[in-house]
Amino acid sequence: MFPPNFAWGAATAAYQIEGGWQADEKGLSIWDTFCHEKGRVFGEQNGDVACNSYELWEKDLACIRQLGLSHYRLSLSWARILPDGTTKHVNLKGVEYYNKVIDDLLASNVSPMVTLYHFDLPQALQDKGGWLSPSIATLFDNYAKFCFQTFGDRVKLWITINEPYVCAKLGHEDGIHAPGLKEKGTAAYVVGHNMLRAHAMAWHSYNLGYRAKQGGGVSLALNSDWFEPLDGGSSEDVAAAERALAFTLGWFAWPVFVTGDYPERMRCAIDAQSSRLGYAGTSRLPKFSEDDPAVLGTADFFALNYYTSRKVKAGGGGEQTLSMKCDRDAEDVLDPSWPVCGVSWLAVVPHGLRKLLQYIKDTFSNPPVYITENGFAQAGPLQIEDVQRCEFYKSTISEVAKAINEDGVNVCGYFAWSLMDNFEWADGFSVRFGLFHVDFSDAKLSRTMYRSGREYARTISAHRSGK
Repeated sequence: MFPPNFAWGAATAAYQIEGGWQADEKGLSIWDTFCHEKGRVFGEQNGDVACNSYELWEKDLACIRQLGLSHYRLSLSWARILPDGTTKHVNLKGVEYYNKVIDDLLASNVSPMVTLYHFDLPQALQDKGGWLSPSIATLFDNYAKFCFQTFGDRVKLWITINEPYVCAKLGHEDGIHAPGLKEKGTAAYVVGHNMLRAHAMAWHSYNLGYRAKQGGGVSLALNSDWFEPLDGGSSEDVAAAERALAFTLGWFAWPVFVTGDYPERMRCAIDAQSSRLGYAGTSRLPKFSEDDPAVLGTADFFALNYYTSRKVKAGGGGEQTLSMKCDRDAEDVLDPSWPVCGVSWLAVVPHGLRKLLQYIKDTFSNPPVYITENGFAQAGPLQIEDVQRCEFYKSTISEVAKAINEDGVNVCGYFAWSLMDNFEWADGFSVRFGLFHVDFSDAKLSRTMYRSGREYARTISAHRSGK
């Protein structure tokens, strides 16, 4: 049903679990700053302590071992390792912490998948322009090289940047993620471009300087919904669904896997809207420079974060204003037959993952795929016996098996989001995605396995033992 070397994992991110926001010379990140500004996060909550994994790592490791994971995806806090974002000053306590995490995982026969950047830019670099500054790519490359040099002897799976779409759009267009900018129709495209430049530089650095000795692989984690036309017989809705995919997955996957440039459908839509609105100057979607390392071919596998699906109809671009929404000109519709879990945007559509995996196989030359995030949200009263989440994982894993066995998709691993309840960005602690419940009202931050955790562990055990 699953390949014998299939990666069974769970995922977390540094800011969401670590706490220790000022511990041992750690520098500030943009999420430290964002959360301490009034009105940014549900209930004025923050990640100052979160799950306190910086001090309670052994508890996390016990959870990982209980699940029987073969792999664990974590992210490094750039500001914990390099407080001002540069290699001028290295926080050795931060390095020591991650060395221990990696060594403990390996001693437990768990392979680490390490993400270099999961939303938490050092504030010192944001003060110099952050991801809007072209110089950020070289700074990221220097950080990446430090991490490859320091941890790469033991880490064989690297993610450079997690969800550049979310960083760009939610952080610089919508303003609901750090750094909280709302520069509509312009900033997100620049940020996405600089993230791709940074990723490409880091991949080439690994390829030239570390791959031969360390033998690992490097990619970037791309989030995407599955989009399909509301009316399959409407050419307008079909075109809108194709635009939605181009503006989400295609934005980053096309340059890396297909052409070395953005989807033509995306550039045409943006330029046409600029023309309609009399926007003077060069295209709002930047062009790749020959002076930068080539972005095409800079992924050793396809890392996909999938949560939900949408029906799409034409519309949303009629406003006379510069914005990504108008450029995309596609309106998302929730199919009323799809159940919604925890948060309003999260419709439960496991079969959408299978369709998206098929699309990735057909569009991007059948790459090896790791599903690096996928999960089910719980909100409101706590339910340790989380039957709905159990059903979700059962259905989803079944769809992944069909993608492998019936569709021939080269899926190499599946990482549940998340190992444990944590700080869910602007939703704070109001939304729970964990396989373990964390009691944030308890000073000990006790971890208790949900029923879904027990069932996931059984699934892993059955497949790893070949039953």
